[in-house]
Amino acid sequence: MKTLEPLLEFLSIPSVSTDPGHRDDVRRAALWLKDRLEALGFVAALHETPLHPILYAERLVDEKAPTVLVYGHYDVQPPDPLELWETPPFSPVVREGRVYARGASDDKGQLWAHVAALEGLAARVNVKFLVEGEEEIGSPHLLPFVRENRERLRADVVLISDGAMFAPETPTLTYGLRGLCYLEVRLQGARRDLHSGAFGGVAPNPIQALGWLLARLKDERTGKVLIPGFYERVRPVAEEEKRLWPALDEEALKRELGVDCLPGEEGYTPLERLWARPTLDPNGIYGGYQGEGSKTVIPAEAGMKLSMRLVPDQDPEEVADLAEAYLREILPPGYRLEVRRLHGGRPVLTDPFSPPMRLMARALAEVWGRPPVYAREGGTIPVVAELQEALQAPIVLLGLGLSDDNLHAPNEKFDLLNLEKGIAAIRRFYELLAEEGLQ
Repeated sequence: MKTLEPLLEFLSIPSVSTDPGHRDDVRRAALWLKDRLEALGFVAALHETPLHPILYAERLVDEKAPTVLVYGHYDVQPPDPLELWETPPFSPVVREGRVYARGASDDKGQLWAHVAALEGLAARVNVKFLVEGEEEIGSPHLLPFVRENRERLRADVVLISDGAMFAPETPTLTYGLRGLCYLEVRLQGARRDLHSGAFGGVAPNPIQALGWLLARLKDERTGKVLIPGFYERVRPVAEEEKRLWPALDEEALKRELGVDCLPGEEGYTPLERLWARPTLDPNGIYGGYQGEGSKTVIPAEAGMKLSMRLVPDQDPEEVADLAEAYLREILPPGYRLEVRRLHGGRPVLTDPFSPPMRLMARALAEVWGRPPVYAREGGTIPVVAELQEALQAPIVLLGLGLSDDNLHAPNEKFDLLNLEKGIAAIRRFYELLAEEGLQ
């Protein structure tokens, strides 16, 4: 596959946005992509931010032709833990029809499909690219850029591939994304670490208090979040919409996860809990001595990180307010609480049967030989809600990854069949758009 060699080159750049040590590498990835787009006739430029640059490029062929804005990101997650990778994360390898590397599926491989689809494309369609280097840290500078550049970004369709297909060889159109509220909760006890023999029994222990707080965030029997007001704005899912959803093989999902049950909120199916119900999960917890052997210490500080996935019409800032107020209400005496709001994103619902979605459905059906399924997705892409509001254009979410691609984990991969057919479907979408427009 002639499109594979440049992808391997792209994947070899360690563009880890959260690590200051890779700042030059993040920029190098942006410049690499800029060069590729310019070779395809785009006018491209990097727009500097206080952290990582935003790449904007456009190829305008006819002011009367439809315009597509492609969004993606060139930054990747940290590769840790390195010892669990079978091959080095930034030395991409191909085996058994898959490419393995950090960023293979999230999002360099999927983004590359959109670039490769334009090679030799004759369809008269205006194409713009908006590609950021901060998606993995919450897109702090892209959102203001979108607001300030509405006219430049104006398009008839926004096209995004940064998600997953419902199942292998199952073309999928996503029409909903959950939002995100991500918090760090820190507890301070004494002003210094204390000997547990000398002070145990009188000193506050932040680890213990953290456990009390965590236990009161969710009901252990029903799985419901106990923060007052958490569900107040949650929009119920109509039965008509549920009939759009494909059937979930729960036994296959258990096997994939290596578990014997699928715990979650009582009264809802696993698919509804994955796509259309809000969640709260601790993502990390720290405090005290973590080294080998023993150290009898009462720590001065402990903390945890919490992610809450949100659904329409929940607002990340409002949920953060509710969570902080509840934590302060249930905080035991003797501790100081700090709640840091790390990042968030609003949930999104789009029209699954908008004109561009119908065109993409036809393109997918032609390429895959079967019609696509329609799905929501449990993850978050912060900029989608911003683009939807700012541009008032229909969104097409075309996931090309798979649920077992190991996103954010060791041995991330991307199936080359999905890359090949994704490129073909995107090309066919442009041809249909040029031929028929958005009537």
